Amino acid sequence: MISALNRLADVVRGEQDRLNVGIRHGCGPTEASGRAFRAVIGAGPGDVRRDGDPFAQPQFKFRLTVEGNEHMDTRIVDHPAFRLVGHAARVPLIHQGVNPHIQQHITALPTEEHLRLKALGNAEPSGLLAVSDDLDPDYTEGSELTYLHGVAVSPDTPVPGGLDIIEVPAGRWVVIRDAGPYPQTLQKTWATAAAEWFPSNPWRLRPGPEIVAVLEPTNGFSTAARELWLPVEPA
Repeated sequence: MISALNRLADVVRGEQDRLNVGIRHGCGPTEASGRAFRAVIGAGPGDVRRDGDPFAQPQFKFRLTVEGNEHMDTRIVDHPAFRLVGHAARVPLIHQGVNPHIQQHITALPTEEHLRLKALGNAEPSGLLAVSDDLDPDYTEGSELTYLHGVAVSPDTPVPGGLDIIEVPAGRWVVIRDAGPYPQTLQKTWATAAAEWFPSNPWRLRPGPEIVAVLEPTNGFSTAARELWLPVEPA
């Protein structure tokens, strides 16, 4: 509670931007985006969906790249319906560090299965995907989510037996590209989006899976170019 009050006081005084306030008061690298969002904004994503930005500010004229403390490579995509197919597991949400349950789920798959999945993918987001679905609206630590390691395919693509399927309806997405060490860079990207991109653009999160596409992995996936796909709707 004291930390939260201090964070709010810093924001009200205008001493630091919200991203730096979040870092100062414990917004470190996380496995889930919820802690980064709550630490920076001061409310959970579910609260923002219901009530809007708690630190409302005038919207800038919409542009694909926001000018602020952090450059963000973003684009808005109107995406037709598609399917996410692969291997799913129910795992607990862990805020800090790599989720060992997800790590165990992925490493248990044989190498040939990763190759089979990659060959099956025929839609954006491209490549092997890390999908988080059925998330608790406020990203409560310890709550369960569905994690799927898989690919995106068109709705009419035949899906081999033994694979799990998540149906994704048509909708809009903000796609944020980043590169650097995992998971630190990804979590910083999420926090920057919460602190700067969403308050400055006429979009808000909507229910749907959160997707990370690994584009150019190096060093055993510890460093990579990635795209973070977040479902959005007009604010």
